[in-house]
Amino acid sequence: MVLGDVALLVVGVLALWLGARLLVTGASRLASAAGVSALVAGLTVVAFGTSAPEIAVSAEAAFGGRGDIAVGNVVGSNLFNLAVTLGIVALLSPFRVSETLVRRDAVAMAASTVVAIAVLANGVVSRFEGVVLIALLIGYLGALGVAIRNANPAQSFAGDSIGAEPSVPAPIGTEQPADLDRGELRPVLETGRVLAGLALVIAGGRVLIDAAVGLALTAGISEWAIGATIVAAGTSLPELVTSVVAAREDDVGIAAGNVIGSNVFNALGVLGVAAVVRPLAVDPAVFAGLAWLGIVTALATIVLATGRQLTRLEGVALLVIGASYWIVSVAG
Repeated sequence: MVLGDVALLVVGVLALWLGARLLVTGASRLASAAGVSALVAGLTVVAFGTSAPEIAVSAEAAFGGRGDIAVGNVVGSNLFNLAVTLGIVALLSPFRVSETLVRRDAVAMAASTVVAIAVLANGVVSRFEGVVLIALLIGYLGALGVAIRNANPAQSFAGDSIGAEPSVPAPIGTEQPADLDRGELRPVLETGRVLAGLALVIAGGRVLIDAAVGLALTAGISEWAIGATIVAAGTSLPELVTSVVAAREDDVGIAAGNVIGSNVFNALGVLGVAAVVRPLAVDPAVFAGLAWLGIVTALATIVLATGRQLTRLEGVALLVIGASYWIVSVAG
């Protein structure tokens, strides 16, 4: 049984990796050909696509009356995205953020986290609160759509590749990929690539979650710990793999946009849908998790708001915070 779960873990990781490569390539080419920045692509299609495992798992857990797993998945996934995924992206490709990212998207991420914490403050999420969360997500998407229409094409997410001089940022989203000519784009092929990538990411994440939960239950870990660590890491692996692949291919706009967009979607959409499926009641351990999430979100927002590079040292600090959260959650 254990060997079977380990084998499923390997299969899940391989599916995630292949799916992430297809997703990043297709989304980047379609966005570039349409004149949309890599950041916008990361914030929307890539972020929401890689968050599909979170919403599937949390909705399923809510339907089965497992509120601890449903909420732990949201809290743990957002922590994983900021501490682990953003930390690894910073290690691979230190980057600086534009004013647009800070004012609109990082602030939206911080605000959605505050809202989620407020909703969970009493340990219960009602259907009405779930509807409100979904409405806020729709409002964010509407505001993002307006911002895209009014955006100056020269404003984009700027990133420095590994080893590049910090004083010469390479704007991402304004240039065409080196191997892509607008006239050579095949929309049907690239759309198929994106859909195939999403399918592999979702399927790989699901296989990985099933295997991880099986191993965790064998080890006697509590449902909250499973949701906040094992399940959260499993559902966040699509974001991690997609962002790492994007960063290695110098699409740092997609990598960072994916993290921020996913966190907004998780805090508002995933938690909202789960509560609409069935009102959620969670273990008091949620309060410690919310405290960790609030601290990490505040630190990440402050770092992004500096307007300078997110350095490798700061990436290491984020990873240390993420590891500490895991240790405390499992030990508790």
